[in-house]
Amino acid sequence: MSGNHYEWQLLNGNQWLKIENDHVIETHYCQAGAKGITINTSLGKVFIDFDELKTDNAALRVQRLSFFPQGQTEDIGWYFRDDNLWREYGSQSSNMSSSSINSKDIETHFTQNPQGVLQFSVGQITYSLDFSTMTQTNQTTGLRRNVRRRPKFTLSETSSINSSPPLPLASQPLLHNQSFKWEFMGEEGQWTEYQAHICSLDSSAIEKQYQQNPQGQIQFHTRHFSYTLDLASMFQVNNNIGTKRSVRRSPDDSAQRSSSLGTNVRWQFKDIDGIWKDYSKSFGQCTITSAEIELQYQQNPSATMFFNTARFSYELNLSAMTQRNLSTNTIRSVKRVLQ
Repeated sequence: MSGNHYEWQLLNGNQWLKIENDHVIETHYCQAGAKGITINTSLGKVFIDFDELKTDNAALRVQRLSFFPQGQTEDIGWYFRDDNLWREYGSQSSNMSSSSINSKDIETHFTQNPQGVLQFSVGQITYSLDFSTMTQTNQTTGLRRNVRRRPKFTLSETSSINSSPPLPLASQPLLHNQSFKWEFMGEEGQWTEYQAHICSLDSSAIEKQYQQNPQGQIQFHTRHFSYTLDLASMFQVNNNIGTKRSVRRSPDDSAQRSSSLGTNVRWQFKDIDGIWKDYSKSFGQCTITSAEIELQYQQNPSATMFFNTARFSYELNLSAMTQRNLSTNTIRSVKRVLQ
């Protein structure tokens, strides 16, 4: 178990085998917005569906084991999908209303009856939560929303989640002109870099404070929430609703890689007006650029990337050369232009 309280396994024939580096799976699984993950195995690429806990290979089964000392239980989060995001029960919704139950309450009922139905209220509205279908239904309007049950990150997992090679501490000399990239685990299980146009600090600002005190904490904010970034535990906590996300620090060699790959590559999408437009951070507060897409493409031409604009979140499929709006499901063509 390597000190972890979880273990991911695949059933190959009649034998359950531990999946190597399963902290990568666990990191994604703990994000309410993550549908699944694709991993490389000796049998090829395997997609694990987190909702169904099954693979896309009929010959392979997957399971997640958890291990806790007697008297201890796993910290579980229950989430519903509102119009924009996955939100935990007990936190304020977009209309600032709080439900009469929280994750702990739901988990207690679920443990007692995993196939049952739980009634609760938000203000004057009554809802039913069906554990068998993992859906929430508004008893007045009949509107149904999807529900997910996921474990939460705990500090005991940080050694495995942040198992990247050791990086220089503040007391150690940095390489000449070396910079570092700071990222948090985003809503859909994708690493997202801190950027000043989205929040009140960016990678360089975080790195500066990290060099001064690697064990300190940083307070920052976005337009809607305030956060605490704990440099010692490498976690970000939403001060308003308590959501915790993993954080990582890695050498930022993207500029060097981009120059070696050539800067004459442009990535474009076909907009609603039929005009091909460049991916640029100046376009609708887009969070990726052509250079960043090209870097990912060079590393994995079949990769899938996630990014945001001021209004929507998107999936960029480099293999299919398509962009999909995750809210409206609109699909647009993408092309790679060599100049």
